[in-house]
Amino acid sequence: MFFRFRHKKKAEALPVEQAIDQSAPQPMNIHPDTVGSITERKIARPIEPYRPPPGVVPTEQLSALMAMDSTPYEYVTGTGGISGDVGFPGYPYLAQLSQLPEYRKMVGTIAGEMTRKWIKLTSVGDDDKSDKIKVLNEAIEKFHVRERLKKAIEHDGFFGRGQIYIDVRTSKGVLAATDPVELESRLFLSPKKITKGSLIGFNVIEPIWTYPGIYNANNPLSNDFYKPSSWYVMAKTVHDSRLITFITRPLTDMLKPAYNFGGLSLTQIAESYVQNWYRTRDSVSDLIHSFSVSGFKTNLQSTLQGQTNSPDQLIYRAELFNKMRDNRGVMMLDNEEEFFQFNTPLSGLDSLQAQSQEHMSSVSSIPLVIFTGITPSGLNASSDGEIRVFYDFIATLQMLVKDGLARMIDIIQLSEFGEIDPDISFTFEPLYQMTDEQKANIRKTDADTDSVLIAANVISTDEARERLANDENSPYHSLEINDIENDSEDVKDSFNDDDDISNTEHKSDHDSQGMAKESLNGAQVSSIVDVVTKYAEGLLSLESAIAIVTTAFPIDEDDAKKLFTGITAGSIHEETNEKPSAPAN
Repeated sequence: MFFRFRHKKKAEALPVEQAIDQSAPQPMNIHPDTVGSITERKIARPIEPYRPPPGVVPTEQLSALMAMDSTPYEYVTGTGGISGDVGFPGYPYLAQLSQLPEYRKMVGTIAGEMTRKWIKLTSVGDDDKSDKIKVLNEAIEKFHVRERLKKAIEHDGFFGRGQIYIDVRTSKGVLAATDPVELESRLFLSPKKITKGSLIGFNVIEPIWTYPGIYNANNPLSNDFYKPSSWYVMAKTVHDSRLITFITRPLTDMLKPAYNFGGLSLTQIAESYVQNWYRTRDSVSDLIHSFSVSGFKTNLQSTLQGQTNSPDQLIYRAELFNKMRDNRGVMMLDNEEEFFQFNTPLSGLDSLQAQSQEHMSSVSSIPLVIFTGITPSGLNASSDGEIRVFYDFIATLQMLVKDGLARMIDIIQLSEFGEIDPDISFTFEPLYQMTDEQKANIRKTDADTDSVLIAANVISTDEARERLANDENSPYHSLEINDIENDSEDVKDSFNDDDDISNTEHKSDHDSQGMAKESLNGAQVSSIVDVVTKYAEGLLSLESAIAIVTTAFPIDEDDAKKLFTGITAGSIHEETNEKPSAPAN
């Protein structure tokens, strides 16, 4: 009974944690390690030393050659903010990429345009070397120089380096490729080293079969710093002078050993752009494939349950619906079923896909009309400007391979002539071609200019004809300069054909000037001014003057008539020495 009157204890206060309303939103607590693991850079393809395939370098020399590469690759890879694929992917991986049409289109287009118009051999000086140039052109075709250069440029685009081996015979007639001592020696451009007929050809070598030999890595002041003096080609040591190397996208010295002393390949540069194109293309294709979702609401519980109703009936119902999805089909629904359809908007997909495709064109500097064959849309749209810019880009790349091509031509000269002619050089033919209409307009402008200069007695017709004969782009390039003298004699004889007209006396009075002699009395025609003067003096009729001008000069009849506009026959008396100036056309 005593406990009945005891004081009741006060309720103990709840802890603060329990007093907080559990329904209230709680702050998120993210551990710093979680953030660090997400933001940590992931290097999928780090920069590391390049190891050649077995057989490229002799086994006993591989360790010594690898020791020459002391680049701190951990430092190179670990510094900076670049993540992803930054290292050399390797030649097998690049060879696989070369099978894809996008990479092959990029590399093949550039290599083809660089060698499509080819080169033009020229000479300087007064000596005629056309026969020598003809023999040299035939030798270039015989040794397939264009094809070899195109293949080397393709290797540069696919793998980052193209190399051409100079296959020659020694002075003893032995193949240099079979003489280890000869391969290790320098190939001098001298008739003593390369004798007449010693050149066999040029061989293109993929970079996977080569590895650099000794190179200077401790003196940046030297010309051969990070330039191999020799190469290993399938365990054979070959001097650098026997290989012509083409690298159009060189790397820094720090990365050269990791890339097997090659450059950055176009396939590696465009890899991310092509992958984005594939992802966009597949996403658009998948979206178009399933942009419309159709269905109908039904009682699945009664369909899936029960012994009489098999679950296969649901599949049969869906198949029946799909087979009858046609404009000529009939869709049947139960009175308790409800049909619905959801369509995904497709507007803007073509623009997104086109932009992704244009990115591949931009990284390769190839216009879209050449890369894809798609012409620009819109009123008066033209790709002429883009094509001109692309041709300028190709001309820049041609300058990067010009030295190597010049070396090949010098070697051919030594093999064909026993000497290198310093007066013979070459230039790349321009890629841009004018239309026939543009060429005709230029010729018309040149002809008008010549007419004005001849009428002003600045140049003679002989000089104008000589210019036409020496112009390779002119349709009159085959004209013989020696025929000019014969033409002059014909013009002279035209004044003496009619003896009666030649012996007609000139009358001094104004009334008799209309009966002037139609002859120059055997004088040579030196300019149009002389003909106009004789007409003004009354020595020629208008018909005879026009005939002489059209015969002796490259002027048609209409332009010849304009020369005598405003001039009256016989307006100048014979005894005066005044000559009229030829009117402008």
